[in-house]
Amino acid sequence: MFFHVEENLNYYKSKLNNSFDVCTRKLKVGQTEIGMIFIKSMMDKEIFVNSVMSPLQDYDKKEKVTFKILENEILKIFELERVETEDDVITKLTQNNLIIFLEGEKCALVTDMEKAPVRTPAEPPTSSVIRGPREGFVEDIKSNIALLRLRFKTEKLCIKNFEVGRYTKTKVCLFSLKGIADENLIKKISKKLESIDIDGIVDSHYILSFLQEGRGLLFKQIGATEKPDIVAAKMLEGRIAIMVDGSPIVLTLPFVFLEDLQASNDYYSNPLYVTFMRIIRALGIVLTCILPGVFLSFRLYHYKALPLKYLITVANSTQGLPFSPFIEMVFILILFQILYEVSLRLPRYLGIATSIVGALILGDTGVKAGLISSPAVIIIAMSMIAVYTVPDQAPQLTVLRVIFIFLGGTLGLLGVVAGMIYFINEMNALNFYDTPYLAPFSPKINSDLKDALTKASITDMCERPKVTKTKNKVRLSK
Repeated sequence: MFFHVEENLNYYKSKLNNSFDVCTRKLKVGQTEIGMIFIKSMMDKEIFVNSVMSPLQDYDKKEKVTFKILENEILKIFELERVETEDDVITKLTQNNLIIFLEGEKCALVTDMEKAPVRTPAEPPTSSVIRGPREGFVEDIKSNIALLRLRFKTEKLCIKNFEVGRYTKTKVCLFSLKGIADENLIKKISKKLESIDIDGIVDSHYILSFLQEGRGLLFKQIGATEKPDIVAAKMLEGRIAIMVDGSPIVLTLPFVFLEDLQASNDYYSNPLYVTFMRIIRALGIVLTCILPGVFLSFRLYHYKALPLKYLITVANSTQGLPFSPFIEMVFILILFQILYEVSLRLPRYLGIATSIVGALILGDTGVKAGLISSPAVIIIAMSMIAVYTVPDQAPQLTVLRVIFIFLGGTLGLLGVVAGMIYFINEMNALNFYDTPYLAPFSPKINSDLKDALTKASITDMCERPKVTKTKNKVRLSK
């Protein structure tokens, strides 16, 4: 840095490529020349005028102004920080801070003047609830931290800050509850975050690969949610939350498969109803994965095992089709998947209309034209719908559906059963962050089964889940 205000302003503006929204301002206060540089596109003009410009212009003492006078007498700002290196000035400037230089001083004063576009917290489209909180995280990390602070009014809430990305310098925050979360787990995740060396991070999913452990890339290893109440509940169980600036998705670790069978509605509903719905979700997973493969294997290899009336119906509906059952099933699957992708990328109302028109007209026309059979359309449609009983597992289940179709079409029912044994064994072998993936079923943890496939009353769950390493196991005193 330079001793002269003019040199500092010109130098740092050139370092930011003389961008049009990088503004400078000079004025004389007392007997001292003061220079300021800031990025106007992210500046809160009201705070700038009321807390900086007006106090400086109103200062009428004829004396030399120092940083101490600026901090204690003139500026009406809570947070002021001195920086002395070029890198610190550029970093603070690109993080939308106001930089103040004084003539004859080889350092600068920094204050936060950021006013970034912020979306109002609203119910996330992926996690709608009938009862319970309807807030959702937004893209601004300060707003997201506030949403968690509202739920943890305690000094036990710990927040560690990281800066990731050589160009984006994205803020990443790690949340934990002191006295509950395992310190070794916090250190392990912190080390992984510190070791990330990448050009930029624009969303929380960018850091997923850096946090994953070992094999099992097909299976989800890290929890993700947009709801503050879900994050708070998981932290109370001893988990760690990771928040990335610019993303409404908060990651949680460690993760077990059971978490995606649970929904936020479960904790605001009758336990018996919740148990029934979780069984439905488990059934939905099974139908999604193996139903098309099983149907295909029966048609190709085990048709004698089908009831006679159903066999006659299938035979009548498939008579005269130009494709083999395997090609037909793959064709229908690709057709449905294309319609799904189209509905995602088109504008909302046009996407809905396209889905309805495509599914009804193309499906019905295909059957009437004799290209595909109605039983195959129904089976694929049931499988496509059932995946959304557990929407967080949709990508993995979609891949498994394709695998089981190929197993059923080539090896028959034996291939489907062998595939089930293989994948269940693979899931059973997974252990991410010292947490068994299929817990509390394998290994069986009796106390954790109270909130597994069945749901007990909150008054019966006196201990935190044992599958997660925690310092304090008791959460309810009787």
